Amino acid sequence: MGFGMLFFGLVFMGGWAAAIAALVHTVVVLVRIWPRDWVRHHGHPAVRLLVPTHAYLRLDVALAVSALLIDLWLVSAVIVFGSDGIFTEDWMGYPGMTDPSGQGYQAGAVSAVRTTAWWTFGIAALCRCWITAGLQVCVLPLAASWIGSFDTYYT
Repeated sequence: MGFGMLFFGLVFMGGWAAAIAALVHTVVVLVRIWPRDWVRHHGHPAVRLLVPTHAYLRLDVALAVSALLIDLWLVSAVIVFGSDGIFTEDWMGYPGMTDPSGQGYQAGAVSAVRTTAWWTFGIAALCRCWITAGLQVCVLPLAASWIGSFDTYYT
């Protein structure tokens, strides 16, 4: 087993705990900034809408870290479940028996990761979380392209 598979296996097994801890931290940040101003009170209306206050920026950073950990866990789950008889990459080691029901796994996984990317980007952009939106539009589509480039038993 290669270092890459060890990394993704460990992230898959323990990444959910880190993601939940980051989400709890995000909720704590949200509770702390709730009574503070979320929108600037002076300046042009477009600037007040687009440029967040310091407290709201702290929430955005906490949410971006949570989203990154959740994205890493999602990609790790796709790789770990696909490494057992679907993907044939050299760095994964011997993948084992071929899973005959896994022909559409890669396409379905890529579609799910891309759909997740665009939905989370849209929600973050609507909530004015610019760092989180930028992270979602950069990390998940690249991960989907990377997963789509894997060799499988069926191609």
